[in-house]
Amino acid sequence: MTVLARGSRGTRSEDVRRGNLSTLLTYVHVHGATPRSTLTSALGLNRSTIGGLTGELVAAGLVCEEPGRSYPTDDGTARSGGRPSYVVTPETERVQVLAVDVGVTHLTVARIGLGGVVLARRDRVYRRGARRPGDVTTAIAKIGTELIGEVSGDAVVLGVGVAVPGMVRRGDGLVRQAPNLGWRDAPVGAVLAEKLGLHVSVGNDADLGIRAEHVRGAAAGVLDAIYLSGHSGVGAGIIGSGTPLGGRTGYAGEVGHTVVNPGGLPCHCGSRGCWETECGEERLFELAGRPVGGGLTGVQEVVAAAAAGDRVARAALEHVAVWLGRGTANIVNALNPEVVILGGALEEVFMAAGDTVRAEFELSALAAPLDQVCIVTPHLGRDSTLVGASELAFDALLSDPLLELSRRTAS
Repeated sequence: MTVLARGSRGTRSEDVRRGNLSTLLTYVHVHGATPRSTLTSALGLNRSTIGGLTGELVAAGLVCEEPGRSYPTDDGTARSGGRPSYVVTPETERVQVLAVDVGVTHLTVARIGLGGVVLARRDRVYRRGARRPGDVTTAIAKIGTELIGEVSGDAVVLGVGVAVPGMVRRGDGLVRQAPNLGWRDAPVGAVLAEKLGLHVSVGNDADLGIRAEHVRGAAAGVLDAIYLSGHSGVGAGIIGSGTPLGGRTGYAGEVGHTVVNPGGLPCHCGSRGCWETECGEERLFELAGRPVGGGLTGVQEVVAAAAAGDRVARAALEHVAVWLGRGTANIVNALNPEVVILGGALEEVFMAAGDTVRAEFELSALAAPLDQVCIVTPHLGRDSTLVGASELAFDALLSDPLLELSRRTAS
C-alpha cells in the first residue's frame, strides 16, 4: 500500500497529510478494527503520526478508537500487558452509502456502512421480461428513499453505487448496452442522481464483483484474478497485475458474447452462438423443460431436481457444465489468471457439477496456465456485486476523507 509520506520529494505537507489520511482510512475500511501498532507497521509511519491522523479521523466521526486489552503480534499470538495499543475502528453507523445490484430477475438495494457492513437491505425478485430503465430507476429511488429515511442521528449517506449487467460509460453512468435487460443508452446515473439528490456511480456488475472479491474476498492478495458473473448472462471482471482491466472505455469483459458455436442459438446481443447461449440460465431452463426467467431460484430448482434423479434436469446441468468448463478454459488460456471466481448461477452449476466443469476445463486449457490457476466460488456469496457497488460509492471518501465528508455534510 502506497504511503505518500515516503518517496514524495517536493510534495506539499498538506498533500502528504491528506494522502496519509486516505491510506489509513482505507486500511481500516478494508481490515476493520486495527490496533495503532499494526497501522504503524503496515503503513510505515511513526507512532506520533498515526496518533495525529487517527485523531483527525475521530474528530470527523469517521473512526473511533479505544484502548485494546491485547493485540496480535507478528506470529499471530495475542500479547498483553504494558501500555495497550489503541484500536481504530471504522464508524459503520456514522458513514454509509447506498448500494444497488440490478439483475435481470432481481433488484437489491442496501445501506452499507464504512467497513463494508450491510446495515439494511431490500431484495426484489422478478420473472424475466422487459423492464424499462425508467421503471427500474423509479423502484431504486423509492426503496433508496425508504432506506435513507431509516437513518437516524448524525449519520450521513454519502452517495450511491449501482451494479448493472451491461456496458457502462465511465464518467456519467450511462448504460450503453445491457442486452439481457434490453437497454440501450439508459442514463441510469443521471436519473438516480436527480431522484435521490446524491452522487451516483454506476459500474458493470462483473467489474464490481471482482473488485469486492479482490478487496475482501476470494481474490484478496491475488494479483491476477477473474470474476465470472452468471446472472442470466455471463460477464467477466478482470484484475491484471493488481489493476482492474476495463479496456479503453470500460467495456472490457463481455466474455459471454464471444462466439463459441457459430451455428448455435441467437443471442440477445444480436449475434448467434455466444458463450452465454450455451452456459447461461436460459439454456439451462430450456434444456430442463422449464420456463425461462426463473433466476437463481429457478437454477437451484433444476439443480435440486437433478440431484433427486430427474434425468432431463441432469442432462441440462451436464450440458451447461461442459460449456462452462470450455469457456473458462478459453479465458484462462488468454489471460493466465491465478484465480477464477464463479458467481451467480455459475456457482450453482459448479457446486452441483464441478467434476464435469473441471474435466472439460482441463481438457481445453493449455498446460502452462492450467498449472497455475484455481477455480473457486465467491467468499462474499451472492453479495459480491452489491459490496462492489458500495466500494464504488465509497471511492471519493476514501480518496480524500475530510474534504469529501465536508462536501457531503454541507450539501
